[in-house]
Amino acid sequence: QQSGRRYNLFLKRRLRIDKRHQSKDSIFFRDGVRRIDFVLSYVDDLNKEWEKKLERRKEFESNLQKAGLELETEDKKESEDGKIYFVKIHAPWEVLITYAEVLNIKVPIRENDIPCTVENPLDCMLAPLRLPEKVMHPEPDYFTAPFSKDKQELYLINDESTFFSPSMRNRIVNYILTRCPYGTEEGKKKFGIKRLLNNGTYSAAYPLHDCQYWKKANDPNCDNERYTLYMEWARFLRFYKEQPLDLIRKYYGEKIGIYFAWLGFYTEMLFLAAVVGLICFLYGLFTMDENMSSKEICDPAIGGEIIMCPLCDRECDYWRLNTTCEPSQYSHLFDNVATLFFAIFMGIWVTLFLEFWKRRQARLKYEWDLVDFEEEQQQLQLRPEYEAKCTQKKKNPVTQEMEPYLPITSQAVRFCISGTTVLFWVSLIIASMIAVIVYRLAVYAAFASLMENTQTLQPISGLLTPQLATSVTASCLNFVIIMILNFLYERIAIWITDMEIPRTHMEYENRLTMKMFLFQFVNYYSSCFYVAFFKGKFVGYPGAYTYMFNRWRNEECDPAGCLIELTTQLTIVMAGKQIWGNIQEAIVPWICNWWGRRKARNNPENLYSRWEQDHDLQIFGALGLFYEYLEMVIQFGFITLFVASFPLAPLLALMNNILEIRVDSWKLTTQYRRPVAAKAHSIGVWQEILNGMAILSVVTNAFIVAFTSDMIPRLVYYYAYSENEDSPMSGYINNSLSMFQISDFPDRNKPKMNPENLIICRYRDYRYPPDHEKKYLHTMQFWHILAAKLAFIIIMEHVVFIVKFFVAWMIPDVPADVKAKIKREKYLTQKILHEYELEKLKERLCQGDKRATEKEFIATEGRMELSRAM
Repeated sequence: QQSGRRYNLFLKRRLRIDKRHQSKDSIFFRDGVRRIDFVLSYVDDLNKEWEKKLERRKEFESNLQKAGLELETEDKKESEDGKIYFVKIHAPWEVLITYAEVLNIKVPIRENDIPCTVENPLDCMLAPLRLPEKVMHPEPDYFTAPFSKDKQELYLINDESTFFSPSMRNRIVNYILTRCPYGTEEGKKKFGIKRLLNNGTYSAAYPLHDCQYWKKANDPNCDNERYTLYMEWARFLRFYKEQPLDLIRKYYGEKIGIYFAWLGFYTEMLFLAAVVGLICFLYGLFTMDENMSSKEICDPAIGGEIIMCPLCDRECDYWRLNTTCEPSQYSHLFDNVATLFFAIFMGIWVTLFLEFWKRRQARLKYEWDLVDFEEEQQQLQLRPEYEAKCTQKKKNPVTQEMEPYLPITSQAVRFCISGTTVLFWVSLIIASMIAVIVYRLAVYAAFASLMENTQTLQPISGLLTPQLATSVTASCLNFVIIMILNFLYERIAIWITDMEIPRTHMEYENRLTMKMFLFQFVNYYSSCFYVAFFKGKFVGYPGAYTYMFNRWRNEECDPAGCLIELTTQLTIVMAGKQIWGNIQEAIVPWICNWWGRRKARNNPENLYSRWEQDHDLQIFGALGLFYEYLEMVIQFGFITLFVASFPLAPLLALMNNILEIRVDSWKLTTQYRRPVAAKAHSIGVWQEILNGMAILSVVTNAFIVAFTSDMIPRLVYYYAYSENEDSPMSGYINNSLSMFQISDFPDRNKPKMNPENLIICRYRDYRYPPDHEKKYLHTMQFWHILAAKLAFIIIMEHVVFIVKFFVAWMIPDVPADVKAKIKREKYLTQKILHEYELEKLKERLCQGDKRATEKEFIATEGRMELSRAM
C-alpha cells in the first residue's frame, strides 16, 4: 500500500511537470525569466519552538520583499523527501543597481585599449599547457568604474539580466540577507540569516550552481560555467594544464580565485626547488661509493675491529661498528657537500618566491579591478555575533552613532581564559613529545635485544638497526598523536575565538589564524626540532651518562650522524600528513554526498530540482579557505625549515600540490555547494606568516648543517687534523671516536656479559683517553669544531640574509608595466567620467536649466585640463 502511494505521488509529479513543460533542473523561477540568486530551505518540525520559527520566517521574508527582493516558495510536497520547503530569491534590476552602488562594485565603461604585452617567444613550446582562449578569458577586458545609479547610460549595459554576473548577484543578495531584520526578542532587534541558521529557523542558505558538473544544461540562457570548470580544470587528467583563473574568479569570486592563483604560483616555483633538490640527491647517490667515512665503517679491517660501547644500560651488548654499514651509506645521500649548497639555495629561493608572488599579486589586483578595493571597509563591519552578545553601547567617535562594545574588564577576563587554554594545549603537545621520547628510550633496549636474539631478523639486521627501528616506530606513533591532537584543537581554537567575541570579521580571522598556526607549528615541528637539535647532544659519556627523569638514558645518534633520523622523521610526518589530508578532502565529502543522495539517484532529472541537488551537497563554510591555506603553510614549513636534511622534500611537495590543485578544484566544483562570492586583494595575514617562516628557515638550516650533519667535523678534520696527504679523509672515523676503559663502568651501566673480555670500547665524542691526565675531558679538537660550527652559523646566516635583502630590494613589488597600466586606466577613466559630466552639463545648458551656469561649465572643463596635466 505504501509503495502504491509513492507511485501515485510520482505520477502526480510527472503530470505536474509535463503540464509546465519545464524541468526543475533550472536556475530560474517558474516563469523561466527571473533568475534564482539565492535559496533558503527549512523543515517544519512540530516542536515547542515551531510557532516562534514560523513568526521569524514570516517577518524575515516580509522584510526581504520590502527590501525589493522577489520570493517564490516550493512546497514540501514538491521536494524529493516531502519534508523540505525551499524559498527561491530573485534580485530585480532596481535592487541590484541600488546595492551595487552601496558595495562600490566596479562595472565596465569602455573596452580596454591598452595593448597587450609582447608575446613570449616560448609560447609555442608552452602551447600544450594552454587552455582555450574562451576558457582562460571568458570576458573582454574593460576599463571599469564604481557603479552609480545616476550615470547608468555611462556603463556598457547591453542586457540588464546579464550585466551583473551571478557571483555579483549572490554577493548582493547575501549582503541583504545578513542585514535584514526579523523582529525583536528580549528587547533587542534581531537580524541576519546567520542567526536564523544558528537557531534552526532555516536549515540552509546558498546560491545555486548554474548546471550539473558532468553535462551542460538544456537551458540556452545558462552559461554552463560549472561544466566548463569541471571539464577544463577539476579533472586530474588536466593536471599539466594552466588554471583558468579568470573563470574561477568570475564563478567563485576573488577570494577563492586568489587562493588558487597563490597555490598555482607556489607549485610553479616548487618545480625549480624540486629540480635542484633532485640534483643534490643524485649527487649524493652517485658519490656514495666514494664516501670515505662509510668505506671505513664497512671495512672489516677498520669498522669490523672497532668495538662500540653499549647503547643502553645492562641489557645491551658491545657491538662492532661495521654493523651500521648500510645506514652510514644511506646517510651520505643527504649528508654531503650538496647539502650546504641546497640549504643556501633554499634560503634564496624562498625570497624569490615571496617577492615574485608580490608581483603576481599586484598584476592580479590590476586585472581583477582590486586596485582601489578597500578590504577593511568590508572586513571592519561589526560581526552579528558581536552585536548580539554586547549589551552595552557607546558613541562611535567617527560616525557619532551608538554602537555595542565589550567592556575592558570582560575583554581581559576572556583573553586570560583564551591564553591559558592555548598555553595548556601547547604544553599538552610538549608533554606528548616527551612521551614519545620516553617511548624511544624505553623500547630501544627491547629492539636491540630482539634483533640480537631472533634468528629470523638476522638477514635484515644490517639494514634495520635498533636505532632505525626505534626512529621509524616513534615517528609513526608521533604522527598518530599529531593527528589526534590536531583534530581536538581545531574545535577548541574555534570555541575560544568565539568566546573572545572579536569585533570584526577581520579580527576573528586573524585571531583564529594565529591560534591555529601557533598550535600546528608546535604540533607538527616539535618532533623534528627534537631530532635536529636535541637528540644526541646531551648524552654524556660512558660511566657518566645523562638521564631523563633520572631513569631513562638519553638517546645517542648513529655513528653516521643524526641527519638520517631527521630525514626519516620528516618524511613520515610530511608524507603522512599529505596522504591523510587528501583522504579527508576528497574521499570523506564524496562518501557523505553519495550517502545523502542514494535515494534521489533513481529519480528522473525533472523531479530532482537544481536547488535540491545543491542542498544535498556539502557546505563550504566560512573557514573553508582557512584550512586550505593552513595546510599549505605547514607544508611550506617542512620544505624550508628542515630542507637541509631532506633535499627531496620540495619534490614531494610538488607532487602533492599538483594533486592538491585538482583535488581542491574537484571537490569545490562537484562536492560542495556554491560558496558566496567574496572579494580579497591578497592572501592576507598568511603573507606575514610566510615571511616569518622564511627568516626562521635560514636559522634552522644553518643549525642543521652545523650541529646535526657531520659536515663541519669532517671539514675541521680535513683541514686541521688529517695526516694523510694522499687521502685526507682516511682515519676520520677513528679520530671521531673516543676510548673508554670498560673497568670504569659503574654497575648501573655495565653490560651483564663480556664474553670476549674486552678492555676498551669506543663512543662518539671528542674526549681524552683513560690514560691521559685529562681523562674523559673534552679535547682541543672538540672546541675547534664547536668554534667552527658557531662561525659557520654566523657566516651562513649573514651571507644568506644579505643576499635575501638585496634580492628583495632589487625586485620591485609592482611590475613597471602594471604601474603604467594602473596610471593609464585611472587617467582614461577620469577622462571618460569628466567628458560624461561635461556632456550632461551641455545638455542642461541647451535645455535652459538655470542651475547649469557658465561658471560651472568652465570649472568642469578646467577640472578635465587639470586631470590631463596630472
